[in-house]
Amino acid sequence: MRTIISSLFFCFLAFSAAAKETLPRTETVVVQTASGATQFQAEIADTAALRERGLMFRRSLDADRAMLFNFGEPRPVAMWMKDTYIPLDMLFIRKDGTVAGFATDTVPQSLDVISVEEAVLGVLEVPAGTAKRIGLKPGDKVRHPMFGPGE
Repeated sequence: MRTIISSLFFCFLAFSAAAKETLPRTETVVVQTASGATQFQAEIADTAALRERGLMFRRSLDADRAMLFNFGEPRPVAMWMKDTYIPLDMLFIRKDGTVAGFATDTVPQSLDVISVEEAVLGVLEVPAGTAKRIGLKPGDKVRHPMFGPGE
């Protein structure tokens, strides 16, 4: 019996450690538009597993929350909404932090491909309606250490 309990305890510890490794950390991201700066607490998706899961299976996303996908180097990026239950705005961001383009009010669970025509370093997913609310335009700036030092 003692062996079984010990084995279960070690399995629990191993599972807990693995679960912690797959949880994204949260960092501050600021989007600067002509209307001013808007701050988000963003989960950072900087591993293949975190990028693959994204915001799937979530039922809500507070107005000041986001997910920042870091692709490590600029590249063509295609997103979709499979198993994502909440509508989002997606900001496609160049290496220098400028917004290359964005998609608004994406359709939950859609398999449609969402992308821009150039390589980007990251994508910031925010609740649908955010781009309109903050007056987002292509060329606006996203500030986070992955885009280099702030101004």
